[in-house]
Amino acid sequence: TAQFTVTGPDHPITAAVGGDAILACHLSPRTSAQAMEVRWYRSQFSPVVHLYRDGQDQYEKQMQEYQGRTELLRDDIANGSVSLRICDIRPSDEGYYTCFFESLTFFQEASILLQVAALGSGPDISVEGHQDGGLWLVCRSSGWYPRPEAQWRDQQGKLLPSAFEKISPEAGGLFQTKIAMVLKEESNQKVSCHVRNPRDNRERESAISIAAHFFQWGSPWVVTLGVILALFIVLASYGFWRQHRAKDRQTNSKIYSKYKLQTELRWRCAQLYAVDVTLDPDTAHPRLVLSEDRKHVSYGDMRQDLPDIPERFDPVPIVLGVDRFTDGRYYWEVEVGDKTRWTLGVCKESVSRKEWLTPSPENGHWTVWLRHGEYEACTCPLKHLTVSTRPSRVGVFLDYEAGKVSFYNVTDRSHLFTFTGTFSETLRPCFYPGVTAEGTNAAPLTICPV
Repeated sequence: TAQFTVTGPDHPITAAVGGDAILACHLSPRTSAQAMEVRWYRSQFSPVVHLYRDGQDQYEKQMQEYQGRTELLRDDIANGSVSLRICDIRPSDEGYYTCFFESLTFFQEASILLQVAALGSGPDISVEGHQDGGLWLVCRSSGWYPRPEAQWRDQQGKLLPSAFEKISPEAGGLFQTKIAMVLKEESNQKVSCHVRNPRDNRERESAISIAAHFFQWGSPWVVTLGVILALFIVLASYGFWRQHRAKDRQTNSKIYSKYKLQTELRWRCAQLYAVDVTLDPDTAHPRLVLSEDRKHVSYGDMRQDLPDIPERFDPVPIVLGVDRFTDGRYYWEVEVGDKTRWTLGVCKESVSRKEWLTPSPENGHWTVWLRHGEYEACTCPLKHLTVSTRPSRVGVFLDYEAGKVSFYNVTDRSHLFTFTGTFSETLRPCFYPGVTAEGTNAAPLTICPV
């Protein structure tokens, strides 16, 4: 009776999210395993991660989450050495794997630990007001695994205290982080935000420099001066309005002018929360063509050969932004030009991506669109929007805590529509570049700097 031992690596195997992992084991002494059963499994003997039996791969008992993602490398199986390749690594793949060999008379196994790591996005630093005599800085980053570590440092690399820190889960088992600090005028005015993966020590960082005059706006005397100036402007505007009131006999015109002024003011305030949105190629429908800088998307003439991953929209030709929003306020602008069809807005991270759905808040979409020359809010039923000037650029403003998504015609600085509700899930920017009756629409949607 031939007996053997099964040996695997004596250290954990680390693989990157989206990459491949190779788990290797071999028999000692060297023995051909061509006629043996080679089984890879996790906590249960069946269903399997991968099964080799009777000289062939057997897929009928394979776990659903590994279907189409595994390959047994058996070039050296005559010497008792095999490796399992797992493609498109996910955080859920982390854990122990057992390599099991069985001959007609004997069986033996060994365990291998697979660890997963993901390097998240570069930190995004924003100034979000004054607090305690300083500036309130917020740093955000997403797409990490396992839970990342985040910290502030000064120009010399010295650690700075954080006033707030939150690490929360996001789609796909990944994590996002948000930390904040109060930067005082007397402190170093150049700081950096560092986010590190504790598993492989890879790190991303971003820095920001604050000019001295920004701190002055938070001082009491400047605030008082600002109030006095604002009051003066209001009184002067009121006097100017009173002076010309007699010349304006059209009441409706006055009401419209006041409304237009208020609308433009709200739009200007929204622009203060501008973010740099980029497109996520992993979510793009195979017919959508993205530019290299991921700022332009158009509907292509041919379907691209792309992997059918769960994140990808198909059959709906949609692409999402990389950004994920769970709180705060965000604003971005999209150039629509003279396109005849488009859809813009936000949607839930969890929306169905493999079936046709009518866009509506009930289905996790807060969008407006252009169809057949008509601008409509995608409610149920659709709401017609009155547009006096054709928008060549559209602004989208998300106020997560207030439960509002507003759309603006940047061309004439008018308000198009506002959805109101309550948000409890992760939201992402949503783009549909449109397709004509002929099946194409070459003009792209373009994310523009504000």
